[in-house]
Amino acid sequence: MASIVPMAASIKPSLSSLKLSATARFGFSRASPNLCSRVSSLHLSSVLPQLQLFGQKTSKLFKAEGSTRLVSAGGNVIQASTAAMQENVLDWVKTDKRRMLHVVYRVGDLDRTIKFYSDCFGMKLLRKRDITEDRYTNAFLGYGPEEHHFVIELTYNYGVDKYDIGSGFGHFGIAIEDVAKTVDIVKAKGGKVTREPGPVKGGKTVIAFVEDPDGYKFELLERGPTPEPLCQVMLRVGDLDRSIEFYEKAYGMQLLRKRDNPEYKYTIAMLGYGPEDKNTVMELTYNYGVTKYDTGNAYAQIAIGTDDVYKTAEAVKLCGGKVTREPGPLPGINTKVFACLDPDGWKTVFVDNIDFLKELA
Repeated sequence: MASIVPMAASIKPSLSSLKLSATARFGFSRASPNLCSRVSSLHLSSVLPQLQLFGQKTSKLFKAEGSTRLVSAGGNVIQASTAAMQENVLDWVKTDKRRMLHVVYRVGDLDRTIKFYSDCFGMKLLRKRDITEDRYTNAFLGYGPEEHHFVIELTYNYGVDKYDIGSGFGHFGIAIEDVAKTVDIVKAKGGKVTREPGPVKGGKTVIAFVEDPDGYKFELLERGPTPEPLCQVMLRVGDLDRSIEFYEKAYGMQLLRKRDNPEYKYTIAMLGYGPEDKNTVMELTYNYGVTKYDTGNAYAQIAIGTDDVYKTAEAVKLCGGKVTREPGPLPGINTKVFACLDPDGWKTVFVDNIDFLKELA
């Protein structure tokens, strides 16, 4: 079972699930080679803070090609450089209080999956909610409270018992103190073992791969106690350098390490908001010569906390991301969110930190 060490309190909360269509798919139009060189229209929310640099109060704002024209209350015209405002938004991303909150995916039998994760992986059911009017149920599972831990959000859509995982989704990673023991439990509970426990190729870390009842793969990594046992989400991408740039500049992640494995013709990059041994990270995998994957309809999205969904949206647009939901409050609960796709069509939802804490209260 996974072993947890206490995690310091954080003000970066989690997201209550958006309603997920069982068959939704999205496209993505590729950005220029330098993703963040393409400028999109900025929201007024990012323009106004720039005015402090000019010592003016603004009453009107006009956009012109290559610049933004500001007319002050006193009638003075100020030319504010679009490039300067663009740089300000991307600099803000680097200091925003972000962490990965949860991963959302669809399953065909909610109770079966909850039991499997509890019995085999030692996860706890944190909460469950049934949305009868929209015919779906959510269950949140993990190794600690959502306020401070990365968790899994399972979605069951009434009457749908099977999904297409696709070729792009890779696996989830769980840090385990005894991989061999956990594999024995998985076998006893009817789970499928796709790689027996043993050292990783070219290294010493003991790993194993297993599948849950819906076919989602889990990599079990033998580690000591950690504050974040649910430690990885692996997705495949068609252009690793492009993805690294996008995740760094648009999402504010750090490139923690990159490793090329020419013998097996793939390269991986680990990105996140802190060290791998203490935080959940994204593992992006590029397989030589493969530029496109089928994202299927089973895996849904990652949720990330932010202090400002509006500025986050500006940064994503500047970096060529495709918006699937403009920033703003969700009907009924007023939690502010923003949703987008990365260059490979993987969805991310950003949620206002303070709003979600209110949801959990």
